[in-house]
Amino acid sequence: MNVLIVEDDPKIAAAIESGLKQEGYATTVALTGEDGFFRLSESRYDVVVLDWMLPGRSGIDVVKTLRKRGDDTKVLILTARDGIDDRVLGLDSGADDYLVKPFAFPELLARLRALGRRTRGEEATRLKCADLDLDLVARSVARAGTAIELTVREFDLLAYLMKNRGHIVSREMLAKDVWNEPSRATPLDNVIDVHVTRLRRKIDEPFERKLLRTVRGVGFVLE
Repeated sequence: MNVLIVEDDPKIAAAIESGLKQEGYATTVALTGEDGFFRLSESRYDVVVLDWMLPGRSGIDVVKTLRKRGDDTKVLILTARDGIDDRVLGLDSGADDYLVKPFAFPELLARLRALGRRTRGEEATRLKCADLDLDLVARSVARAGTAIELTVREFDLLAYLMKNRGHIVSREMLAKDVWNEPSRATPLDNVIDVHVTRLRRKIDEPFERKLLRTVRGVGFVLE
């Protein structure tokens, strides 16, 4: 899951980011409402952890603007304001959930998992990247109208890359989310690289435009 953390306290932001990275989340930090809104305009995130009280543009202003422009990114508001009226205002402004500071990190994780499940339940059954199409229900793949046969693992790998298209996916993320082995003693790097190479041969080599790129030392990105 790709999470944007918008929090003006650097210590709190760093603590949340560190904890989420240890759980395998991809994270980005913005320290102001303006920076957070800019990042949301430039990139796609699964969930935004959004502080209410921010310098310049408040968290409430950010989420209201998102909803007005039709952006349905899941938003979890963080705030020290715990009154009923505050909760109602946050939710009515478009937030999906509300967590009062100080909070226990396990509760934050649980709320993110719940928002993630809600996001997955609302996903389209078809994914598209340029002329590459993937049908999650039929488990079929085609590029430029030509069907492509994939193994079960290759299909799951491609589906994960397409869900995160435009964002770098690390080998650690693939090990956890595609291979379901987050704590394997022996790294899966070689196995992952072999599957990525095979996938590239099928979806890229026969075509002029290349979609799957390796980011040296970091991971892979479909764009």
